[in-house]
Amino acid sequence: MVYFEIQFQETLVETFHIFYPKHVDYDILDRMNNDYYLKLIQLGLIYIFPLQLLEFSIAIVTIDLSSKLSSQQEKKMTLKDMFEKPIHSSNLRGSFLTFIYVVFLTTTHQLGLLWIVINYLCLKDLSYVIFGMIFSMFAKVLKMYLEWSSMWNMSLVMSILEGINGIDALPLSVNFSKGCHRKGLFLMLIFFAWGQFLRFSCYYIGGYEQGNGTYLQVGLFCMVIPLKWVVFMIYFNDCKERHLVKKIDEELGN
Repeated sequence: MVYFEIQFQETLVETFHIFYPKHVDYDILDRMNNDYYLKLIQLGLIYIFPLQLLEFSIAIVTIDLSSKLSSQQEKKMTLKDMFEKPIHSSNLRGSFLTFIYVVFLTTTHQLGLLWIVINYLCLKDLSYVIFGMIFSMFAKVLKMYLEWSSMWNMSLVMSILEGINGIDALPLSVNFSKGCHRKGLFLMLIFFAWGQFLRFSCYYIGGYEQGNGTYLQVGLFCMVIPLKWVVFMIYFNDCKERHLVKKIDEELGN
């Protein structure tokens, strides 16, 4: 994560110089050389593979141990008791399949946000009407991304806890989250804002140049990742309880 953040922020600096050069002698495409494209490909591969596998490992361990603690509230549970019952291999494979769907959906929406930002940088010298249209589009896509991300994260929680995997977990999480969209949006907004605040604060002070700022940024971010999955486990249980109550009311004719 430290290596990715340093490379990512150095690429941000290079991108800034490409779109806002000191001497305007070449167009944007000429300033994007092969090294720049290789850096983008490298960042994409690091993000998709090692970082996402790290996220999946943290998610499955955090949710599994948290569920064991919540199910043993009346009994004092030791660290040995928590690890006596390992995660079943079939549940691990099914949860990983769900996670692949979540990563695909998340990455495509992030690329959509990036495409809007690139359009803004390319059209920044045009009228305020164009700027307003691009900003409005970015706000709508960001809202959609945050709201849907809460449902995608809940589908992974559902796979780990309930064993409902793959494509079956996604529509079920959408069904469970009905009436809770605003809460899910608010939760994702908090974690998204925290991550971007840390990243751009480190970028602003130039922490990537010395490394100390990046270590602090990654450390603070890593403290929040397990908390995020505990919060979404609680969010899933709340949505599930609301869904069951609503179903019982419908069966009783209320």
